[in-house]
Amino acid sequence: MEKKYWFFLIIFTLVAVWSGYQPYEAGLWFLEAGICLAAVVILMTTFKRFRFTDMTYIFILIHLIILFVGAHYSYARVPLFDCVKEVFDQDRNNYDKVGHFAQGFIPAMVARELLIRLDVVRKKGWIPFFVTCICLAISAFYELIEWWTAVLSGDGAEDFLGTQGYVWDTQSDMFCAMIGAICMLIFFSRLQDRQINKMARPDYSEKNN
Repeated sequence: MEKKYWFFLIIFTLVAVWSGYQPYEAGLWFLEAGICLAAVVILMTTFKRFRFTDMTYIFILIHLIILFVGAHYSYARVPLFDCVKEVFDQDRNNYDKVGHFAQGFIPAMVARELLIRLDVVRKKGWIPFFVTCICLAISAFYELIEWWTAVLSGDGAEDFLGTQGYVWDTQSDMFCAMIGAICMLIFFSRLQDRQINKMARPDYSEKNN
């Protein structure tokens, strides 16, 4: 494995250790951070069979860091966004919206790369539609997980859901995910295509095998 991937793992490990040190609530941390740990295990076990582009790995790492920050403080209590709340006179800490934007943006990048490189969709014009639908499905399923976990956890429901009394929180979360997916498709599709084409070159395959 190349040095850059070890570098990604080192950053992930350092952030994970920081996040797990005296989190706001230990049980909540395991619920939130467990997703990050599971994602890295999956990426490592499938690395030899399917290697994503460097750009995708970098954005996955950014997404994991966003999740770890939320797991450490709880999404309703991230200090920086408390300051933003005061400066802009907002009613709530909106860090969770950053998380849900990323929940659309990064899965869109992953889904698009899989659809293209595995040749899942023959008519390429349909790819943006399917990518957006996949991201909305992921967002909806995550909202279901939040609901089920909140019902089972009882006292920790409010912290895990992070609704902060906002009645349309679930809908706005899914909207943020959709906006994130659309932003990825508009602003990063060409760059991703270049990286995918680079990986397809024989000289790249020989160098990385």
